[in-house]
Amino acid sequence: MKNIMKFIGLYGILFLGSILMILPFYWMLATSLKSGGEAIQVPPTWLPENWLFSNYSKALEAAPFARYFINSVIVTFTSTAGELFTSILAAFAFAKLKFWGKDILFLCLLATMMVPGELMTIPNFVTLANWNMINTYWALIIPWLASIFSVFTLKQSFQSVPDELYYAAKTDGASDWRFLWEMMVPLSKSSIVAVMILKVIGSWNSFMWPLIVTNDTALRTLPVGLQAFTTEAGTKFELLMAASTLVVIPMVVIYLLLQKHIIQGISRSGLKG
Repeated sequence: MKNIMKFIGLYGILFLGSILMILPFYWMLATSLKSGGEAIQVPPTWLPENWLFSNYSKALEAAPFARYFINSVIVTFTSTAGELFTSILAAFAFAKLKFWGKDILFLCLLATMMVPGELMTIPNFVTLANWNMINTYWALIIPWLASIFSVFTLKQSFQSVPDELYYAAKTDGASDWRFLWEMMVPLSKSSIVAVMILKVIGSWNSFMWPLIVTNDTALRTLPVGLQAFTTEAGTKFELLMAASTLVVIPMVVIYLLLQKHIIQGISRSGLKG
């Protein structure tokens, strides 16, 4: 009986937590199908009185979302590929290579994780301004081509590969470069995929940095484009929620399809919390 009560309590808490997680997504979807008046009605309604699927077409017509979508894809793909490349190389160096000051350098890099990202906004902006890169794709991509979090995660995974395998490959004449891409990367696929997914989601949802470094509408990404529904006259919540649904859906689908890789990758890296 005691075990049954524990079982019911545990799954009850999990069910409650899942409801709290799903509720914002449901509210976004429901509001996207309401009229303007019903979207701001007090008390709110849980289901639309009239299901206005036309809100989605109106939202797409309100701003050049096709251009925003292309920009988001370009920035997300490029920054993700760049971060994976630099992180894999750095993680391999810290995990398997021997060089003077390796541990001290790695500790210094880890210390940068304690610096809030917002503090780096002004230095990054000034640096890019001096390079005449503001309002270009480079400004959206270059600051995010490296991540110490990704390096740390992959280093933990690479260290789980036995050193004997590395030394055996070296004895057979394999170069570090060949061992990395033919042995280390395939063996650490779960961690690499986990880092990739987290990077894709973070880059796709980025708002503040694209807003700061772009002035041209043709360079802005989807999250920034959602501002089109907020004017001095107020916010068109039904159109905003419709556009937000279209922005969120790709990331939700990617996460649901590949969530097992995130769990496996984080588990192999030894990260907790």
